[in-house]
Order: sequence, then structure tokens, then C-alpha cells
Amino acid sequence: MRPLVSQNPKHPEPSTMWQQRLMWVVWPAFLAAGVLEVLVFALIDPQELHWEGQPLLWSRSAVYTAAFFVFWGIAIVSNGLTALLAMPADEINR
Repeated sequence: MRPLVSQNPKHPEPSTMWQQRLMWVVWPAFLAAGVLEVLVFALIDPQELHWEGQPLLWSRSAVYTAAFFVFWGIAIVSNGLTALLAMPADEINR
């Protein structure tokens, strides 16, 4: 069984580094989606939403859930691009 943490902290294993970068992207995106959810639905009532001129017939919980995952996805893309742009060129070109 391999240890979760590399024996050499200056050169972590590639899988460990990938997992760390994934968490650097996903966790802040989760927090941002939660904050955005609170801000948006403090101003908008899910029961008054319309889609293509028709009332949206989803429950409040369904609207909150769908909106959270949309917000989370957008934040993941944004954070992922930031993480990609922060990587040194030699690491990307390996």
C-alpha cells in the first residue's frame, strides 16, 4: 500500500499533486456556489420563475438544487482556468 503523502515533500507524487489541485479547484467553487445561491435566492422567489414564457413547475427544493449545481459548475470552470493559468509552462508541456 502506497502512502497518501509523498516521502519527499519537495517532489510529491503526480497522483497526490493532481488530487491537491482538484481540491484547490472544487472546494472554493463549492463555497462560492453556496454564497451565490444565498445571494440569488434572497432576491428571487423560485415559484415565480418562468421558462420560455411558461411558469417553471418545479418545487422550490428542485430549483435550489439545480441552481446550486449550475453555480458550482460555473465556479469549477472559473477556478480550473485560474489553476491552469497559474501553472508554470514547463509543467504544462510535460
